[in-house]
Amino acid sequence: MNPKEAAELLGHCTAFDNRQPSAAAAIAWASALHDVPLDDDAKAAVALYYTTPPQDPKERLWILPHHVRTLRTKLRSARLENFQYEPIGDETVPQYLARLRGQVQAIASGRIAAPTGRLALEGAPHRGFVQELEARGYAVGRDVPDSDDEALVDTVRRAGPLGIQCPACGAEIGHPCKAPGGSRKHVLGKPRSKPHTARIRASSGEPELTPEQLADQEARVREASRLKLAELENDTSTPDDQPMEESA
Repeated sequence: MNPKEAAELLGHCTAFDNRQPSAAAAIAWASALHDVPLDDDAKAAVALYYTTPPQDPKERLWILPHHVRTLRTKLRSARLENFQYEPIGDETVPQYLARLRGQVQAIASGRIAAPTGRLALEGAPHRGFVQELEARGYAVGRDVPDSDDEALVDTVRRAGPLGIQCPACGAEIGHPCKAPGGSRKHVLGKPRSKPHTARIRASSGEPELTPEQLADQEARVREASRLKLAELENDTSTPDDQPMEESA
């Protein structure tokens, strides 16, 4: 960019910030932007700078040469995001370098439309590699979780009763079951040392008990409790009934 071109760019800046460009300013800008041409991207960089509001609302936006350089590079790099080199058969290294520079310049400048889609990898892994993975217990082609949280949940679900939500008390995955009631220390209920039976059955894949099965199970528990209580009532012997041996 020479002083005449820099003066034109300063005139473009004036439309945004009402500055008063001078010949000295044009020479200074030309010196700072000596390797930057005056093109549509340079003017677009000025517009991009004044599109973004300042962090401090009281601050006045005032573009400088380094802003033009940085934002122009940003605009051109965005067009190259999905760039893929198109080779020719049996090209030499000099030919490759020349074609690469030409394609990059054409797309970065906007003369050729930038690629809109990202190329996808095609093909499959080598058969021997697949066999080695399967021999070690890995499944090829399985779905991979999109985040670490999903992967963690999938791991927890394989860890026994705590790997599922308890159907009895509603305890979340990874959390112990809760006893009924609550206290100041345990608002949701005191943690149980063992999971609920329903949670154990669900984690092992057993079906839920029907209401009739639950009633029959409760009846058996009550009957066992009644028999145990009757046994204790019939056993009238106590330690106080045993005679004390006299010490020699």
